Amino acid sequence: MKKKLGVLLAMSLLLVGVVACGNNTNGNGGNAANGGNASGTGTENSAGAGNAAEPTKDSYKIAISQIVEHPSLDATREGFLAALKDAGIVEEDNLELDYNNAQGDPTNNTTIAQKIAGEKYDLVLAIATPPAQAVAQQVKNSPILFAAVTDPIDAKLVDNLDHPGGNISGASDTNPEAITKLMDFIAANFKDVKSVGLVINQGEPNAVVMANHAEKALDAHGIKLVKASVTNTSEVKQAAESLVGRVDALYITLDNMVVEAVSTVIQVANENDIPFFSSDRDTVEKGAFATIGFKYYDHGYQVGQMAVDVLKNGKKVGDLKVTVPDKLDLIMNLKAAAEQGIEVTDAMKDQITDKANNLIE
Repeated sequence: MKKKLGVLLAMSLLLVGVVACGNNTNGNGGNAANGGNASGTGTENSAGAGNAAEPTKDSYKIAISQIVEHPSLDATREGFLAALKDAGIVEEDNLELDYNNAQGDPTNNTTIAQKIAGEKYDLVLAIATPPAQAVAQQVKNSPILFAAVTDPIDAKLVDNLDHPGGNISGASDTNPEAITKLMDFIAANFKDVKSVGLVINQGEPNAVVMANHAEKALDAHGIKLVKASVTNTSEVKQAAESLVGRVDALYITLDNMVVEAVSTVIQVANENDIPFFSSDRDTVEKGAFATIGFKYYDHGYQVGQMAVDVLKNGKKVGDLKVTVPDKLDLIMNLKAAAEQGIEVTDAMKDQITDKANNLIE
């Protein structure tokens, strides 16, 4: 009988020890490295996942896919990062940034998008239409913002600008009103212009959309648009030269391939005294005569503010309205005017709202 009681007592003590170990709430008490406290580890992981879904985090991981490096797109990226920094999201502090440049190669766009899709990011930024399309096709588990996209609907990125839905939204870098106003400016101030030459990459959707809009606006004034197509940057100068003697002015859209080689178009315009109009401020600063535009830094900053809404304020990216530039102004380069044989009148200058910033001397 005593022997049986001894066995029962030993078993009871063993059971108490097992229960005590099972009730250990210390995160390290079970020694997960040795397989202990599996239930405790599971609870911690579950809580971590819940915190990750909240709008407040200690650190962020963002991927950027950019079609090519040129001033407008670089300024867009810089503005985006500045908006994040102003909100306390700082690279090399609490922001891990994965920047990718496709170098103008469509194949690279797809490869970059596939790489991004294979990892987990808090947000993905696509700069320009081709990388935005590639990222939208590949990335399904991270919120996506696009920038420097001319027509998000035509590019099939969203179906509705006010309510994009899904995991993507962003900012268009063109306000159709800007193209119309620029063509109106040409017609009103350059009475001798009967035809405008356009160097264009027909394979770039945003360039085609803008060209069609410009053509319609020019047609309203009885002015013809003459196109010279290119398939790579090395053809841009030759295309511009092919328009000499056939047109009275030159114009380019937000065509990434052409903008990358825009110095050659400027050279042709200067050597032949042809007024050269562009679609972005950076090209005017570089040597085009005029545009109706805005600062791409501001455009990028606007997208960065959308990113902050997603990352820190818990908003769903698909609920964010696609925005367009709203600070439009005539931007004019007086030095370029002299190079291209343009007489700038006071009436032309008076059309500039912010002369301090947009009358470049």
